[in-house]
Amino acid sequence: MKKNTYIQAVNAFLIVFLLSGCLYPENELSKNKVPNEAQLEQVQSAVDTFREETGGLLPIRTKPSDTPIFQKYLIDFKKLKERNIIAEIPGTAFQNGGVYQYTIIYPEENPQVKLIDLRVTDAIREVNVKLEIYRSEHIYPPYGQEVADGIFKLDYKKLGLESEPYVVSPFSQKNLPIVMDAQGKLYVDYRIDLNNALKKYDHNYEAGDDIRYLLAENTPFVPAYSLPYTIKDGEPVFNTPEK
Repeated sequence: MKKNTYIQAVNAFLIVFLLSGCLYPENELSKNKVPNEAQLEQVQSAVDTFREETGGLLPIRTKPSDTPIFQKYLIDFKKLKERNIIAEIPGTAFQNGGVYQYTIIYPEENPQVKLIDLRVTDAIREVNVKLEIYRSEHIYPPYGQEVADGIFKLDYKKLGLESEPYVVSPFSQKNLPIVMDAQGKLYVDYRIDLNNALKKYDHNYEAGDDIRYLLAENTPFVPAYSLPYTIKDGEPVFNTPEK
């Protein structure tokens, strides 16, 4: 009887041990998917220290001049580690298994550390693969409804999709449409989030101003893969050049 009890106890221990081993990586992964304010502040402090030690330089990778503004100033953690400013890369960072890229806004005036949600990048990439396959066989991109001057929805059926493509917003967790310009380049339509931000946050934006910074300044994230937006009659609109 005692032997059976011992065997049952050992089996129970093994089951708990194995389950713990299986669940641990998943738990760690989930932590890497949640923006961590402490890690964000740590990287901000490291960037400030780097600037002080280098006479105003930033620990960033060199990117082409035409790189979209919110993806242009990505933090190079190697430069911070080389100077022993940080001991390890944040767990939320892509370089350490996380789902975020750390980037900088206002690099010249007042550098602020923000996040790019790479799940948005993945969603854009998945649609772009289908778009490239389509364009290899057709002259024109699969234009759908025109939502603004030179900005279109995708004819998703031509791409073999069952519904309109979208990304999950890092700001609101709502589904945001993916749109396309006249050249066939894909973007996220952030008008839903911008409309909420215009109502939620104090601002003095006027027609012609780039209102995307309302999201970047008031949240941990930047609106990556976005076109410029401005305000008209209190509503967010694409800031497209006049014809």
